[in-house]
Amino acid sequence: MPPVKRSFSSTMRSRKGTVHPAMGPSQIAATAELFAVLSEGSRLRILQILQNEPASVGELVARLELKQANVSKQLGILLAAGVVARRQEGNRAIFSIAMPLVHDLCELVCHGVRQQAIDRAAALGG
Repeated sequence: MPPVKRSFSSTMRSRKGTVHPAMGPSQIAATAELFAVLSEGSRLRILQILQNEPASVGELVARLELKQANVSKQLGILLAAGVVARRQEGNRAIFSIAMPLVHDLCELVCHGVRQQAIDRAAALGG
């Protein structure tokens, strides 16, 4: 496997050998903003639920055991970033994932974290 190129040249090679154009400053800023949005634990918990099915604020509050104000605040941040979408059903707002890459990103990161834990446990004889 070739090493990942770590410079800001015009192209970058991924671990799989795929060549991608290097990101410009605005793309880097947008990517950093998305990672900042995804860096908060309760937002990740919300997304984990929404990966399976759309849900209302009330349903999220009940499943997460968080205060309604906190869930609403986190949904507002996710909505402003374009990560989730909202639709009205009567007097209920139903939220769903609007950015499909979130499914892939969560799977990739969660698998990586799980594998690291397995590797660490094996190294410690567990």
